[in-house]
Amino acid sequence: MSQPDHRRLADSRFMRALRRQDVNQTPVWIMRQAGRYLPEYRATRSRAGDFLTLCRTPELACEVTLQPLRRYPLDAAIIFSDILVIPDAMGLGLSLVESVGPVFDNPITSVNQIGKLGIPDPEDDLGYVLEAVRTTRRNLDQSVPLIGFAGSPWTLAVYMIEGRSKTDFSKVKAFAREDPDAIHSLLDILSRSVSAYLMAKAHAGASVLMIFDTWGGILNTDDYERLSLRYMTEIVRHIKDHRPDVPVILFTKDGGQWVQNIAKTGCDAIGLDWTVNIGDVRHLVGSKVALQGNLDPDTLRLNDEEIEQGVANVLRSFGKGNGHIFNLGHGIKPDIDPDKVTVMVDAVHRLSQAYH
Repeated sequence: MSQPDHRRLADSRFMRALRRQDVNQTPVWIMRQAGRYLPEYRATRSRAGDFLTLCRTPELACEVTLQPLRRYPLDAAIIFSDILVIPDAMGLGLSLVESVGPVFDNPITSVNQIGKLGIPDPEDDLGYVLEAVRTTRRNLDQSVPLIGFAGSPWTLAVYMIEGRSKTDFSKVKAFAREDPDAIHSLLDILSRSVSAYLMAKAHAGASVLMIFDTWGGILNTDDYERLSLRYMTEIVRHIKDHRPDVPVILFTKDGGQWVQNIAKTGCDAIGLDWTVNIGDVRHLVGSKVALQGNLDPDTLRLNDEEIEQGVANVLRSFGKGNGHIFNLGHGIKPDIDPDKVTVMVDAVHRLSQAYH
């Protein structure tokens, strides 16, 4: 085991890229890099018995966090967990249903339920996640940054009100429209919960924090500002007030039209999905933030030459200079051949040298 070398961590490619400093090649990691596409992950999950037990067992969560780092020369690790652990800790009763996905036994159906929600204590109610962070930090190469993450307040609210992931969003949109005070009360509770949770992850050993706003893109521009971005901004400010040394990445799926406003939150980097041109976004935001992304995940289904060409296209679009972290535009899909990831990672490191 090793303790983190803070000087080496700060000087890693990933951390330097987040600060938009010089690097010798573009760093790369993959959303959901610890996942079902890896046979070793599937074996560990089988040993755990189910996904939630895997999340709640720190030693196993550490193991699957480290597995992709053993296969690939990735520039960062991301702690294995789930964005829905916060509402689960609030008593909504999370379960995973085959062919359905996450389901809450006690979804929010009335305003009265919101007043009864408490802010989970990270150590008491989510201590298994923090122990996974501490265990992973001890076992991870001391120069490799560890990412801690959470869902955005809006995204968590969507799941809590809809009760499941496969939905047309009619319940949450009606809730927000018919009782704006109640939705803002819920989002405020979630904002404070996410802030405390992410701060605890930073104290436990996470070098970088990331907020996944999976459902921000279902909103119109006014509602996005009001219901999603406002609360992510509050979280970023809270983190920066207390831990200005910890970079923050914001990722709104289908949020490319709002990148200029996202850049004003105080975040260090914006994660981009594959629907936008990263060069165009760089032109819009300038040097305010680093950019993360944004290869189409389905590119990994193609042959090796086409994967390499896809990597080359993203690198060319971003262009010369610093502040780029290579990633997929969303999580890697479960049926991807692990060898295709090797092709992508090697291509990123090799081809990006010409841009630095």
